[in-house]
Amino acid sequence: MADDREVLREIWEGKIPVKFQLASNEVSSIEQPLPCYLLVPRITYFPLIWDKVVKHFQKYVDSDKTDEVWLDYDGQLLKWNYPIGVLFDLYASGSVLPWNLAVHFQDFPEHECLRCPSLAAVESHFMQCIKEADALKHRGQVINMMQKKDHKQLWIGLQNDRFDQFWSVNRKLMEHSEEGEPFKHLPFRLYQPDKVFRQLLYRSLGEDGVRQTLGDLMTQLGLSDNSQSSSALIHGISVPLETPLQWLSEHLSYPDNFLHIVYCKD
Repeated sequence: MADDREVLREIWEGKIPVKFQLASNEVSSIEQPLPCYLLVPRITYFPLIWDKVVKHFQKYVDSDKTDEVWLDYDGQLLKWNYPIGVLFDLYASGSVLPWNLAVHFQDFPEHECLRCPSLAAVESHFMQCIKEADALKHRGQVINMMQKKDHKQLWIGLQNDRFDQFWSVNRKLMEHSEEGEPFKHLPFRLYQPDKVFRQLLYRSLGEDGVRQTLGDLMTQLGLSDNSQSSSALIHGISVPLETPLQWLSEHLSYPDNFLHIVYCKD
């Protein structure tokens, strides 16, 4: 079970300064809108902070042409169902802050991105990820034993940025078995620029009973690099390859209970 509360809280409180600017071709007013600046949590999803952005720009757009809101960074579509920290590490790691994003109210790219008609869609996606992660870790036994109010508390804790509220329930999902065995499989997704994310069944223990490390996983994925010209980022941290995956899963997973690893060339 995750027992280092300071690490958990530091991860939870990680934030990125973002400058939102309305796409220039969508400004319908004579007056040019000022940018909207926000400090956004790494662990959350963009739709959970869209209200402030929409209110800031809505009077500058043609309401007759308004579609669903979407974002891009330097022409790169940002998918709402990826955590914000993953998107930043994947496309903007090492860039000058604040992160400059273009806000769009028109021409939603529905062939490239799922629509997000309401926060209920985000909640559904989030809970589905948690259930998938627990199926990998505990064969779904923990999440299925929880009551509906516990599921709701996980979502509300994320939505309202309440660390204690979220972790009072999530700690159960990070517990070992009664025999003290680590997770059966490790929930992870690995991202690379211009590629679909990868995930596979990966045990926390090797055949010899030794705990697997991040380096072992990279080797399994064909991404070992002895030249040290690449790095594996989790929450913007370049994680040493000798770090045990079980520890990473307990302490550096996103609220959806997945380890989101961004592999990039330095």
